[in-house]
Amino acid sequence: QVQLVESGGDSVQAGGSLRLSCIASGYTDRRKCMGWFRQAPGKEREGLATIDTTRSRTYYADSVKDRFTISQDNAENTAYLQMNSLKPEDTAMYYCAAASQCAVVAGRGPIEAGYSYWGRGTQVTVSS
Repeated sequence: QVQLVESGGDSVQAGGSLRLSCIASGYTDRRKCMGWFRQAPGKEREGLATIDTTRSRTYYADSVKDRFTISQDNAENTAYLQMNSLKPEDTAMYYCAAASQCAVVAGRGPIEAGYSYWGRGTQVTVSS
């Protein structure tokens, strides 16, 4: 099994920044790919970014690629999502997910169905 714990969510003003963290534990071969998703109230879950931890290769949804950066610290078993220039529409619950290989669609980032393990989420609220 794989366990994921997110942290770093907060309430910020528009234009601000946050860094989300996801600490992973469990079978390493099942979390070679780490992804970030978000879900706003009344909306479907949206893939944001994912990283192939074996090659440090990253993939982004077009909607966030200029503002969000995914990274990893393999020694700490942690994935990060740096979010800059936050907007009120970024308000959502943010989830970390893991998979044995990255499932992405060009321009859309990670695909929810490709990820088997999920954290409980961390709330990000951006006020105008």
